[in-house]
This record gives sequence, C-alpha cells and structure tokens, in this order.
Amino acid sequence: MKRLKRTFTTDERNLVFDLWKDGAGFSDIGRVIEAKPGSVFTILRESGGIKPKPRHRNITHLSVSEREEIRVALSAKKSIRAIAKMLNRSPSTISREVARNRGRKYYKAVDADNRANRMAKRPKLGVLQRYPELKQIVIDKLELKWSPEQISGWLSFEY
Repeated sequence: MKRLKRTFTTDERNLVFDLWKDGAGFSDIGRVIEAKPGSVFTILRESGGIKPKPRHRNITHLSVSEREEIRVALSAKKSIRAIAKMLNRSPSTISREVARNRGRKYYKAVDADNRANRMAKRPKLGVLQRYPELKQIVIDKLELKWSPEQISGWLSFEY
C-alpha cells in the first residue's frame, strides 16, 4: 500500500520555523502540527533551518487571471494576436505561454500557473559557485578577518 506524501500549508511551515527558532525539538514540533519528526526535519533541512523569505510573483509575469483569460480566448478560437491585444501583452509572450503549456488545444490556466511557479523555484547557482576566481578573492579576504560588508564594499569599489 502506497503512502501519501503529507503536504504542509504555509501557516504550518511558518509555525515549524517559529517553534524551531524558539528552541523546540523535532518531536515537540511534530506533536503541535500532527506530523512525524522526520517530516519536521525535512521541512527544516530544505532551507538549512532558516525561515525562507516569502515568495512574490514578478508583476511583469502573467497572472492566474491572465492565464484564465488566455484559456477562455483559446476556447473561443481567438488568434494569438487578438488575445495579446486584449491583455495588452506582446503576441510573442502569449505564443510562448501557449506553446510551453501543451498548445492551443490542451492549454489549462491552473496547470500553466503551477508549472510557472515550479520553474521559478528551480535551483540556481550562486555567484561564488559560477565564478571560482571571485570565490577565491572572498576566501582570501575572509582569512584576513574582513567582514562580509567590507568585502562587498571593496568588491563594488574595485570592480
């Protein structure tokens, strides 16, 4: 019998981080949110025990309501250009949105929005991982007991 993966609401996740910050253990937190200690550990491990900043959607990205309007217009057999004009967006934006989300025939607004959220969370390399020479400079300055603020200021001045 396959076990279902427990999903936690934003409020539950926030409570986990708040309780963890207050010094509660995995078992104590698990009792409060009615979950196993391993699940609590998994939530905390994802961000290293530090509460992540709340995510905000960029205003230039398509919203759920715009995606729903695209779906309705596609069902009404409107052209990509007509939809773009209706939404005051570029036709290429609408075309790419439809193409990346199963095409005109199978486009679904909710699925498209969920996919956009999932893709926005993809792992991204940090600056120090992308530039090993910069990483070495930062390490050298840290070994000289420079503070992160001093290093940041020096880098912006020097480069």
